[in-house]
Amino acid sequence: MALRLGDMAPNFTAETTEGTIDFHEYLGDGWGILFSHPADYTPVCTTELGTVAKLRDEFARRNTKVVALSVDGLESHKGWISDINETQSCEVNFPIIADEDRKIADLYDMIHPNSNENFTVRSVFVIGNDKKIKLIITYPASTGRNFEELLRVIDSLQLTANYSVATPANWKHGEDVVIAPAIKDEDIPSKFPKGHKVVKPYLRTTPQPDL
Repeated sequence: MALRLGDMAPNFTAETTEGTIDFHEYLGDGWGILFSHPADYTPVCTTELGTVAKLRDEFARRNTKVVALSVDGLESHKGWISDINETQSCEVNFPIIADEDRKIADLYDMIHPNSNENFTVRSVFVIGNDKKIKLIITYPASTGRNFEELLRVIDSLQLTANYSVATPANWKHGEDVVIAPAIKDEDIPSKFPKGHKVVKPYLRTTPQPDL
């Protein structure tokens, strides 16, 4: 069955470019991103992995570890990493899973027969510190991912996990947020002492509460 938001992220043990990992143990008490690639030595994937390597500090700031996956083997991965480092002016600094038997790809429903029966699509899973799936995005093979958007989503997920708020369209860290409808008007001042604005009875905003 396909995984859904709120499901426990299936655990697995895998061989990676940084050794054998137990996925849940690797994430520890932090957040994680698991993302797949159709194959090694593909042009769009090369730019994606280079981008992720350059964003290492941004992911670390959010207590988030990144794990990539391809159905190719370790030796292929290692050769590809050399190309990524050379062409993208980076140093790949996260594990890439060798999933030659497609065990993990099948576990996470990363192979879509309508797209290609042999390769994983560009799946992205954001996993919370409770090991539950918080976000699922699937891109076609022709479209590179926007990792700045994934950082934005993680900011929103981590904020809304701790406060009774939601983030509006195009929200970025530091901007006003929406107060959850379940919060009564009379309770707002004590919960959100920075103040609030009533746009409509169902649309109330407040400054980001954790700043």
